[in-house]
Formats: sequence, C-alpha cells, structure tokens
Amino acid sequence: MSKTTAKKAHYLQHVDFEGLGFIETWLVAQGFTVTATRFYGPPYTLPDPADIDLLIVMGGPMGIYDELTYIWLKEEKAFIHACIAAGVKMLGICLGAQLIADCLGARVHPAPYKEIGWFGVQNTLPLPDMADGPAHWVTSLFETKPVVFHWHGDQFDLPAGCVNLLKSTANTNQAFVLADQVIGLQFHLEVTKESLAFMLEKGREELSSEGDLRADLPYVQSAVAISASSHHIENCNQLLTMLLNRWLLGTIDI
Repeated sequence: MSKTTAKKAHYLQHVDFEGLGFIETWLVAQGFTVTATRFYGPPYTLPDPADIDLLIVMGGPMGIYDELTYIWLKEEKAFIHACIAAGVKMLGICLGAQLIADCLGARVHPAPYKEIGWFGVQNTLPLPDMADGPAHWVTSLFETKPVVFHWHGDQFDLPAGCVNLLKSTANTNQAFVLADQVIGLQFHLEVTKESLAFMLEKGREELSSEGDLRADLPYVQSAVAISASSHHIENCNQLLTMLLNRWLLGTIDI
C-alpha cells in the first residue's frame, strides 16, 4: 500500500466513546479517505469490501456473543468475514480484535482477570535479530516491555494460522497477526488524552474506587491512577505510528 495510491480506510465503531483516536491522526496525515459505520447510531451502512483498502474494527463494552442485545453483531461479523475473504487489510482493537478472532474460528470468552488501566506487554517471540527461533517484525517494537492502556474483560484464543506476538501478566494473548493481512491488538495504542477522559467518564462503574488496585480485581486500576499515568499516551501513539508505518507503508521510521 504505497503513499502515492488513493487509499480508503473504513472503521466500525460500536459506542460513541471508542472512536479512532490517534489512528485518525495517522490516517489523515497519510492521505487516507476515512469513512465509518457507527452501529450505535442507526441507520448505518456497510461498504462493499472491494471498495476499501483498510478495515479498522474498534472496541466497545459489549461481548462478541451479545447478539440478542446488539442485533447488528451478526451483520458485522458477516462483513468482517467478507473482508477477510476479499484480502482487505484489517486492524482490530480490543473488541475488534476479538471479533476478528471469532470470525477466524477462535474462541472468545471471559478472561480470568479483567484488565483495565496501564500495564506492560512483552514479546512472546524472539527479536528479529535472534537466530534461535521464529520472529516477527512487530516484536522489535515492544522490546522494552512498554506500558500500554487496557480495557477488557474478555480474551481471545489464538486463531488457526495466526501468530501470538505479545502477552501481559494477566493475559497470555495480547496481539496476533495473520500473515500480512490482519493485526489484532487487545490493548489501546490509539488512546489520546481526550479519548481517555471520555472512556473514564462512560466506564467509571467498572473501575476500582479503593486505591490503585482492588484485591479482588488485581488488574483494574482507579480513575485517579489511570489519569495519573496518562504520560504513557505519547509512547503508545509512537508505537502505533511505527506499527502502521511498517505495516501499511513499508517504512520503519516514525
């Protein structure tokens, strides 16, 4: 996907407080035409997969199995299936990664621990310059075990044919790739100060209110603790820039 060709990105949004965030900043800077399907504000429409170069599936508080409550989930899954079959490049964020994993035949289920707040992720594979096992270029971006933003209660099993790239203390599957077509991230590199504040406002009932961590929810931070660690946002956005540059533009510079 070169920088000189016309590029069309389409994203699927499930709630008003989980939009593209920094992804939109990157897309606009690279000259993408950006369109959206917002399932929370019908009427909505879905494009022909042949008309888009990139599909981004965003997060949300619902589960991939909540089809009786969110009747559009069946249609969304059918669209994701069609995009996979058409070879459309696809980025999934949190719920979006879970939806893609489900469409690839993997199980999505409640995680042993909810993970809400700022926690580190680390590689599951050797770095690309190591000769003692398989590697993937994404691993080089996460060599320093960066702290990233999480907000999820479910997790995906690894789909067949995919590679598990990252893990955290609470979750063994934090990122997967399918060849060069699909990247699924359980966490939120796209978070901005504005989107973080919106998420905290809308999801406050899920957060700890007893200091930084609760004994029964060891990976759920308080709103105060999350806000106090917002300095990690800049690094998250830099990681996302490097990821998208390499994946979609073929460059390794920020």
